Amino acid sequence: MPPMITVHHLERSRSQRVLWLLEELGLEYELKEYKRDAKTMLGPPELRKVHPLGKSPIVTDGDRTLAESGAILDYLVTAHGGGRLRPETGTPERLRYDYWLHYAEGSAMPPLLLKLVFEQVKRRAPWPVRPIARAIAGKVLGDFVHPQLELHFDWVESELGKSAWFAGDELTAADIQMSYPVEAHAVRGVGAARPNMAAWLERVRARPAYKRAIERGGPVMFE
Repeated sequence: MPPMITVHHLERSRSQRVLWLLEELGLEYELKEYKRDAKTMLGPPELRKVHPLGKSPIVTDGDRTLAESGAILDYLVTAHGGGRLRPETGTPERLRYDYWLHYAEGSAMPPLLLKLVFEQVKRRAPWPVRPIARAIAGKVLGDFVHPQLELHFDWVESELGKSAWFAGDELTAADIQMSYPVEAHAVRGVGAARPNMAAWLERVRARPAYKRAIERGGPVMFE
């Protein structure tokens, strides 16, 4: 009997986190892969047949269809985790876990996405308006986006100075959820400036389950 869990996986995408979680839990799953459009880099129309938004990750588990990374991870640890990768309810670690699980996409990713968008505006604006577009994009990046990135990742750096993992001394699904924004920021130059984040990334990348997820799903695209 094939596994009931199916991951609808867009190449080089955030759905890599779902694969990592499943590998950590040792769960069997089917991987259905989708290719990005070569020009737009968006997912193919086939994904909309699974979920109306056509975005990845999407997970089906029996007759359930789930979207949104945080909701998927929370569902999987609740339904299949057996108490693993999530602190006990009522503990300080659980409060931190819930915070970081939602912070990843709610607060950390928006300025990273804005940086990506406005850098693309600077590079790809049509030539008649390129000087104006570059000036506007540079102003937004300098006055808002870059200060927000510094604010957020200084905060992340300070919090990772309190414990080895985001919710405490053990890896949880919150670390898996936070892996995308931290790695996205790392490719833009975390380095020695934020040693706690660099050390956390080293621990993440050394995990066998993380390596298996990359082997099975391919590399992640952060730019």
